[in-house]
Amino acid sequence: MDGPEEQVLAAFGLSEPAVRLAGGQGQTWRSGGVVLKRADSESAWRGDVLSALPESNDFRVPRPVRAASGEWVAFGWEANELVAGATDVRRQDEVLFAAAAFHEAVAGLPRPDFIDTRHDPWCDGDRVAWREQTYDGTSPYAELVGPLVDAWRPVDLVAQAVHGDLPGNVMFADGLPPAIIDWPVYWRPTAWASAVAVADALCWYGAEPGLAARWAHLPEWGQMLIRALIYRMTTDDLAGGAATWTDARVAGYTPVIALALAYSR
Repeated sequence: MDGPEEQVLAAFGLSEPAVRLAGGQGQTWRSGGVVLKRADSESAWRGDVLSALPESNDFRVPRPVRAASGEWVAFGWEANELVAGATDVRRQDEVLFAAAAFHEAVAGLPRPDFIDTRHDPWCDGDRVAWREQTYDGTSPYAELVGPLVDAWRPVDLVAQAVHGDLPGNVMFADGLPPAIIDWPVYWRPTAWASAVAVADALCWYGAEPGLAARWAHLPEWGQMLIRALIYRMTTDDLAGGAATWTDARVAGYTPVIALALAYSR
């Protein structure tokens, strides 16, 4: 992907050449103390929200940078202040504590309109997990997800704006609160966001089952884990099809499925 052109840098008042950053799937660039990436349908909304959040002792966020026009987006790009730190997927309890404080800070936001208009493997996977959309999927997917679908039941929890991809998007720096970055916005209960983070950590980041136990006080924990796994597995299937289901992929999910089912009984 090509980096931001000179007109983009000028629009945000930047003079240093843009350098691609290692994270962000190769799609983020740095110019001085500012990080740039392609804007999406949520950029302006995030700019309004994150720029207005009060400072917290429990979390940081990258503050959006306005273009000279006063808008959050210029020539298809958005800009945010560079935050100090590095991600560490081993520190998942700290990720979850920071996320809880962040979610409390954004709890009063109204439901954004773009929630209903987005369609990609992640958003569609989320809707499937909440039975707002149907999906048959490939044979290996259907076999693996079947027990979770059978154990699914309705819940009565309050939804709000949450961060739907926490584990690799919280940065740590000595002497500073954790920084929550790259916010994909979902409208779900906060317990679901925590369950997604726990499921990811268990499946892919070497976390032990005790992580799930430490957060089992959250409401409808078993059902939230079930939805988290259906969400991730449906997204995998939508994005990659049957080729996704390698032995390693199935092995990553299998014990966590069993754990989620145990919490749902």
